[in-house]
Amino acid sequence: MADHPSPDQRPVEAQLGDLRTRIDAVDQQLLQLLNQRAQLAQAVGEVKKIDSSPVFRPDREAQVIDKIKHLNPGPIHADSIAPIWREIMSACRSLEAKLKVAFLGPIGTFSEQAALDYFGSSIDSLPCPSIDEVFRATVAGSADFGVVPVENSTEGVVARSLDLLLQSPVSIIGETSLLVSHNLLRKEPSRPGITVVCAHPQALAQCQGWLSQNLPDAERRPVSSNAEGARLAGQDASIAALASLRAASAYGLHVLQAGVQDDAHNRTRFVIVSLSELIAPTAPTGHDCTSLIVSVDNRPGAVHDMLVPLKHHGVSMTRFESRPARSGQWEYVFYMDLAGHPAQDNVAAAMSELRAQCSFFKVLGTYPLDVH
Repeated sequence: MADHPSPDQRPVEAQLGDLRTRIDAVDQQLLQLLNQRAQLAQAVGEVKKIDSSPVFRPDREAQVIDKIKHLNPGPIHADSIAPIWREIMSACRSLEAKLKVAFLGPIGTFSEQAALDYFGSSIDSLPCPSIDEVFRATVAGSADFGVVPVENSTEGVVARSLDLLLQSPVSIIGETSLLVSHNLLRKEPSRPGITVVCAHPQALAQCQGWLSQNLPDAERRPVSSNAEGARLAGQDASIAALASLRAASAYGLHVLQAGVQDDAHNRTRFVIVSLSELIAPTAPTGHDCTSLIVSVDNRPGAVHDMLVPLKHHGVSMTRFESRPARSGQWEYVFYMDLAGHPAQDNVAAAMSELRAQCSFFKVLGTYPLDVH
């Protein structure tokens, strides 16, 4: 009969001590390897300076994460790989240059969280008082990138962001989405005495059912951001805010009720924008999106004809939104997301035929889809 290894009969503390010693040794190895990677990243930065290549390449970082996820043998869950490697790449990237990222502020907004999720924490943050200011800072060069919300799964599109994508000389270089959980925050640890609930208009709309049932007499006061509502709540005990746990920590507030949004699966999609003239062409990653803004003449069948090239060349349209063109003539522009990269023959052919159908045609950008 085969011998079986006997179980470790030592006291638990002794077993834990040995395991912790082994973990410490692995941590030292990890630290050495991380610094080796950082040195290689610095060497890459020096080579990039020769031809002024951009510091941040979203397609390259997406490919790195994809490769690591496919190599992962476990037991680390695949969903944990992307955020770990984003932080590693963020730390290495900051040795080359620290990116300045604008977002709707103040500190504690979901826009800030989206920026950190996408770029990692080794960035220079630029909180802005409005979406307009995020675009203005990006166009003026005060920030390398801007992060703006464009769509919510409950309330639909963020109209101001779409309008500014049309009007501004920026391109989309990436996207990310967040599961948005709104929490009722207050300076005091209980609910009595709340007369006002402050939040961004979208957050108020996303929580209207809960508010009607639980705080029916409280004024619903729209403010520029949820974090701004949290800041105001930190100054006045009669004000409650709908905001993130990060905002609660930032402004010293109690969480009276977590997850008060009416839809438990409430998500917001953000896009990352940069000045168009600074954007380098991206390589296909295998899961890309191409965003367009188009317009067609006001004639019968024009919208149908516009979509025919996509069907003919087998290109999927994953998003289609209309917005007034602000011409005063009841004309509209259409925001379209196409699955694929212009380097693919069918996507290039479909876009060429589509362009011929349009009176206005703007490529907002081609970028890797949010797969982490």
